Amino acid sequence: MSETGRWALPLLDAGQAQKEVTHNEALAILDLLQGASAVAVGTNTPPATPAIGQCWVLGGAPVGGWAGHAGALAAWTSGGWRFAGPREGQAVWSLADTCPAVHSGGQWRVGRIAATELFIGGQQVVGARRPAVTAPAGGSVADAEARSAIGAILAALTAHGLIAG
Repeated sequence: MSETGRWALPLLDAGQAQKEVTHNEALAILDLLQGASAVAVGTNTPPATPAIGQCWVLGGAPVGGWAGHAGALAAWTSGGWRFAGPREGQAVWSLADTCPAVHSGGQWRVGRIAATELFIGGQQVVGARRPAVTAPAGGSVADAEARSAIGAILAALTAHGLIAG
């Protein structure tokens, strides 16, 4: 049987009998992948009574019905367990952690967001890291040192977009 290159979804063959079986299998896997949300990330033991449609991101040493599918998404369907992935850049919502999990560098990273800029409401609020603010040192007038240090902190926060300038 032929499969798609990316998700290994089963393809229909010319003259194939019972095409609905192949088609339904592909739909079950697509249902798992589309807008995926997982009960938990890194789980190794299948639940005793999963509900149809529930999904988990498997850990590195899955056992039982999950054995041999480390790091994959596992969903319970009316036909049993279905597995997919993982693929670089694949993302799922972790219900247990209430944040995204992204497969990157061969592992699932929970709550880690990679970006070059962060915009909220059209305004940049975080950019690339800037140099550290030099700690005040020496001086004979404490107030002048404090004002200088606070000014440097405010300038850094403004440069980062964390406060308005």
